[in-house]
Amino acid sequence: MTIVAKVWIDEDCITCDACQDICPEVFEVVDDTSQILAAVRTDGKFDRNEGGSPMVGNLGAEYGDMILEAAEACPVEVIKFELVTDGAPAPVEAAPAAEVAVEAAPAAAVATGGSEAFQALMGGDRSLAIFFGSQTGNAAGLADKTAKLAADYGLIPTVYDMDGFDASKLGTHARTLIITSTWGEGEMPDNAETLWNTVNSGNPSLSNVHFSVCAIGDSSYDEFCKAGTDWDDKYVELGATRVHDIVLCDVDFDTPWAQWIAQALPKIACVDESGTLQEVLLDEMIEYGSGTSDEVADGDFAPGVIAKEDLSITLSLFRYCPSANESGWDTIACAVPGHATVEDLLVAIQHDVDGSFSFRRGTGNGAATTGVRVNGRVVLADLANISDLVGEGGELKVEPLPGYPVVRDLVVDYSAFEANRSESKPWLRADPREGATLLNGTPMGTMDSATATTLHAMTDISSYQLLHAMSDTVPFSRSYKGPGVLLQHWTRSLDPRTGEDQRASIAKILDGEDGVWAEADMASIARYGAEGRTASKALNSARSHLLNTTNYTGPHGRLVKWYGRSVKWSGNVNETTLYRQVLGPVGLLSNIFDGVSARMFLGFTRTGAPPIRSLQALLAPPAGVGKIPNMINRKVEAHHEVVSLFNEIDQRF
Repeated sequence: MTIVAKVWIDEDCITCDACQDICPEVFEVVDDTSQILAAVRTDGKFDRNEGGSPMVGNLGAEYGDMILEAAEACPVEVIKFELVTDGAPAPVEAAPAAEVAVEAAPAAAVATGGSEAFQALMGGDRSLAIFFGSQTGNAAGLADKTAKLAADYGLIPTVYDMDGFDASKLGTHARTLIITSTWGEGEMPDNAETLWNTVNSGNPSLSNVHFSVCAIGDSSYDEFCKAGTDWDDKYVELGATRVHDIVLCDVDFDTPWAQWIAQALPKIACVDESGTLQEVLLDEMIEYGSGTSDEVADGDFAPGVIAKEDLSITLSLFRYCPSANESGWDTIACAVPGHATVEDLLVAIQHDVDGSFSFRRGTGNGAATTGVRVNGRVVLADLANISDLVGEGGELKVEPLPGYPVVRDLVVDYSAFEANRSESKPWLRADPREGATLLNGTPMGTMDSATATTLHAMTDISSYQLLHAMSDTVPFSRSYKGPGVLLQHWTRSLDPRTGEDQRASIAKILDGEDGVWAEADMASIARYGAEGRTASKALNSARSHLLNTTNYTGPHGRLVKWYGRSVKWSGNVNETTLYRQVLGPVGLLSNIFDGVSARMFLGFTRTGAPPIRSLQALLAPPAGVGKIPNMINRKVEAHHEVVSLFNEIDQRF
C-alpha cells in the first residue's frame, strides 16, 4: 500500500487542473497555482504546503495512489511528496484545535466625555440593523466588516440576511444600513428577491427609519447598481429618512465602501432613541469614533451574527443498515435555527438522537462529497441552508444521492464515479505549442482571457459528484459515464492547450454508446438550478458539435418530431400507428407502395409466417403460432422515456 506522509507544490505551477481532476480531495487549483487543502493537513492551512505539514490520520493511505497518479500526470512535475517507508514515522494525527474563549461583544459603551446631550445619546438604545443582499458573497462580507466598525460609534450591530426576513419588521429598525449587489440585468440577488416583492406588495410604513444604502455593481452593465437604487428609492417612498446619499460601487468596491462607511456610520450613530437625527452632535460622534477605529484587514474582524428565526420542522430521514439489510425512515419533529445548514441538522441528530447515524461531513465550504437529496433537490449538506429547502408545513425529507449505491444511511459509494473518471483520463495531455517565458526563464503557456472565462464559466460546478446525481439516466445504466465526467471531457476538448490526440480521444468518448447521447433528456439536469442549467447547456453544445462534425448521420430529426407529436396528441405510445406518425404526411404516400401498409395489405405477417396462421388460433391450439406479438400501447409519464423508446423502436424504420 502506498502511504504518503506529506505532499506539497513547488513553484512554477501552470494551473492545468490535472491534479484537481484526479484527486480533488487533496488538491485545489486557484488563480496562479495548485494548493493543498486544509482538511488533509495537520496545520489546517490552505497553501502550497511549502513547510511540509504532514497529512492527517490515515488520509495519506486513503489518497496515496491518487496523489502519485496526480504527480505523474503533472506536465511540469511540481507535485512533490514524501512516502512513509519502513522505520519512518507514521503520519501525525491532527491535534485538536485549542479552544479559544470568545467573549461576547460588550454593550454599547456610554461615553465618559463630551457634552451632556452626547452622553444622553450614547446612553439610549444603540441598535443598528445591517441588511445584505448578496449573490456571490461580496455584500455579505462587507456587511460583516461594517458591523465590526459600527461598534466604534457605540452601536450594537446585527447583520440580517434579506432571505426570510419579515418585511413587516423593517419599520422597527430606526437605524438601518443596506448593502446589496445587483444580479444580471438590474435584478435583485436571489436572497433579496422575496423580501423586495413583499415590500412592494405590502408597502409597510418606514416613517421612523433612518437609513443609507451601499450598492455594488458592474459599470459595464446598463442597469448599474439598480438593485441598490431601487431599495434607496423605495425606502424614501415609504417615508424613511436618508441620512447619507447612496454610494454606487463598481467591481473594485473596497475604496468607495470605505468612504461610505466613514460618512454614513457617524451620521446614523447620531440618530437617538426616539428616531431623531441629532446633527448638532455629528462632530462629537466623528471624534468619538476616530479615537477607537482600527483598520479592518481581511480576516481580522469578528463576523456579525446573521439572525434568522427558528424553524419548526418535521424531518423524514432515510436509514439503511447494511448488516441487517434493512431500510426505512425515521420521523423526527424538531426546531432548528433558520440559518442552519443541512449538515448542522444532521450533526445534531447524530449527537442527540442516534449516534449510529451515518453521513459524510464537509468543511463548511461545500465539500464535493457531502451531497444528499433534500425534498427532491440534490444539494451539498455543508452549504445548503435548511430555510431554503424546507417545504410547506415544515416538511423536510432527507435521503441519499440518487445514482449511487448506498453504503449506510446517507453515505453513498462514489467508487464507480471515480473509476469512470480515472479510466477516461480527463487530465491535460498537451502538444508542443508557442508560449511565453517567465523572468526566470521558465516557459509558460498562454491563453486569451475570453477563452479562459468561457472555460471557467462552463465548469462553474461545486461538485461533479453532485452533477452526476442530477441525471435521470444514471440510475438505469451502470456503463453510462454520467454528466459529471462528460462535462469535464467536453471542457477539456475546448481547451486550446489540449493536444490533438486527446481531443480525438475525447470526441470518441462523447460520441460513444455511453457518451452524451446516453443521457435521454438534458432537461432532467437543467431543472436542478443554476449549476444544472450550466451543465445542461454545455452538454447540449457538445451534442451540437458532434452532430456538425458527423454531418448529422443517424436517425433523422423529423422522425423524432412526428413521433413526439403523436405522443403529445394521444398521450400514448401506440405501436400500431407509430409507423404512420413517424413517417409524416409525405412519407405515408411512399409507404403505401413499399412500406408496412403494403406488406399488411398483401397479407404478410410481421413474423414472416403464412397469413393463414393468423386465423389458426381461432380453430385449433397452440394459439400463439403465427400471432403478431403484443403491441406497445401505454401512457408515458416522462419525456426522457419517450426519447429512449424512440431510440430503440426507430431501428425498424
